[in-house]
Amino acid sequence: MKISKVIIKNFRSIEEAEFDCNDFNIFVGQNNAGKTNFFEAIEWFFNGLPKGKPIQVLHPKGDTSKQISVKIEFTGAIHGAENMRNETNKTKMLGVLNGSDSLLVERTSLEPAKRKLTINGEPLAKNPAGFDKAFNDFLPKFEYINTKQYFDEVAKYSAKTPVGIMLSSVLEEILQDNPQYRAFRDKFDELFDDDDSAVKLEFDRLGGSVKTHLAKQFAECTKVSFEVARPEFNDLLKNFQTRVDDGVETYASEKGDGMQRALMLAIIQAYAEYRKGREDAGKSFLFFIDEAELHLHPTAQRKLKEVLLTLGADLDQIFINTHSSVFVADEHPSQVIYKVEKEDSITKFKAVDAIDKPYVVFELLGGSPSDLLLPRNFLIVEGPSEVELLTRVIRRFYSDKPSIQIISAEGDTHQAKRSINAIRKSFEPLQTSIFEEKMIVLCDAPTEKAQGGFDDFMKEFKVFNNRGQIKVLEHGSLEECYPNHLDWQRTEAEVSNMSGKKKTQLSKRVGDEITKEQFENEMKSLFEVLVTTWELAF
Repeated sequence: MKISKVIIKNFRSIEEAEFDCNDFNIFVGQNNAGKTNFFEAIEWFFNGLPKGKPIQVLHPKGDTSKQISVKIEFTGAIHGAENMRNETNKTKMLGVLNGSDSLLVERTSLEPAKRKLTINGEPLAKNPAGFDKAFNDFLPKFEYINTKQYFDEVAKYSAKTPVGIMLSSVLEEILQDNPQYRAFRDKFDELFDDDDSAVKLEFDRLGGSVKTHLAKQFAECTKVSFEVARPEFNDLLKNFQTRVDDGVETYASEKGDGMQRALMLAIIQAYAEYRKGREDAGKSFLFFIDEAELHLHPTAQRKLKEVLLTLGADLDQIFINTHSSVFVADEHPSQVIYKVEKEDSITKFKAVDAIDKPYVVFELLGGSPSDLLLPRNFLIVEGPSEVELLTRVIRRFYSDKPSIQIISAEGDTHQAKRSINAIRKSFEPLQTSIFEEKMIVLCDAPTEKAQGGFDDFMKEFKVFNNRGQIKVLEHGSLEECYPNHLDWQRTEAEVSNMSGKKKTQLSKRVGDEITKEQFENEMKSLFEVLVTTWELAF
């Protein structure tokens, strides 16, 4: 049983989000973009509000007038119902599913203690499991491993921690199948529960004696009896310890952070393999892992991704918040990537496609051209607005053209110079940059104030200019070059009053709304820059 779709409204910074899920789901974005808010929205859906925590903390800016809603669409519902432990609830759940293998479940702030079910478009009048927490027996097991947790909190052996739950499940399944354990259980019942057992008779005699003494203080006492409960599997776990020998054998809690985190994830993988090796594979798990790459070398990150991909290949499903370029760059058919961004305090989720991916990797690597994946050519532009506009236009109209990497010089000729030199250094086999005669630089028309720096730049790269590799817009800003359509085009005075954020927002809107004809005819200089970059591309 897995998540196929998530719909969230008004959960902290997430005003509205809807996206499809796959076996392996990656969420990438700057710090404070809202990635953790998404994970905590899912945690609230599964576990409700922690005791003593007011629901106001989940509302956007504490505004309780906005109703919170977290809807999750599940597939594999029949499997989930068939693996419920409570037989009565299993029968009820299979009955309401009536053969349907998917359903929609919602928790809202209006009734936070209840979740509503919808099957085949029809809402159910009540929860088949009776009360809300019992419904989790039907759903996949939710495990949220966040960066705030340390190894001893996540992997310690107690009834309520992930590893404790996993190992107790393994023990339970092993013991239930083991004839020696079944014989032990029968012998236990014979010794402690059978009326003719010597142990039972001695317990009864001792209880009678205690009752006699107790009745002297409380005359209403008529009976005292002693019972011995069958050993609980969780009690067995209290005696477990983990030792690791990596040249020095010590307890896991004494190892480094990287080893501890890797051990925790290895235990998860081993448990998944154990379940998959059984015919009755059992309940599926949802692993939400915050910064899974934390403390790991890039080589170890790649190995970890391979492990987690294997984990999600069958029953389980993986959701990862990450800053790792390794997780994003390596492609896999079962993964989806979402870029998480925050604008005006609102978190947005954007699916990352093949055109977006190099820019996401570029950002994760700190914006250095020397770290880029090998493109067909480079185009260095003034700032983020040009990047946003051109990447959108290329995706919409020219996806069949050679792949080019667009780099922002942040409105600085010195940065443009550094970018050119970084590209030269990165791709310099036999002391000759393979992009030396191919990369294109696009500059705004210089203002009077910037003319001196612009002239110095043109002198230093005179050969570039002579070969036609430096292009200059007809105006001093991109905003002045937009078509005179709706409210796109700006005057020089209007541009001077715009913040960088407003310029970027406008470029996104133009890039999403402009027609191919408008771009090629009314922004002809930019179109010609792209054509030249493509023509020179490898």
